[in-house]
Amino acid sequence: IPPAGAQVAGTSTLGVSVTELNLVAQGWRASKIIGAPVYNGDKKQVGKVADLIITPGRMVSYVIVSVGGFLGLGAKDVAVSSNRFKGNEGRLVLPGATKQALESLPAFHYSH
Repeated sequence: IPPAGAQVAGTSTLGVSVTELNLVAQGWRASKIIGAPVYNGDKKQVGKVADLIITPGRMVSYVIVSVGGFLGLGAKDVAVSSNRFKGNEGRLVLPGATKQALESLPAFHYSH
């Protein structure tokens, strides 16, 4: 029996249960995160979210942060573990981060 309120096609559950829907409503939308500024604990912008990496297990494992450059030119993408980020006052915060520390990380390049 599918969870209450879930959509079913054949024997596969397509939607989410009411309980899951409440959790979804509390989450962050990827469309709002990608392109969003990244701040440190001192409320200084240290980069911008370029992308999100989702593992096969359906978890956002890394946030690709664009650092440096000017108007998008010369910027470098770096991968930062998603568990390092905090949401604070509607902002994406990377506690303890500085532009220099992010720029010193190895550049991230997509494999495909």
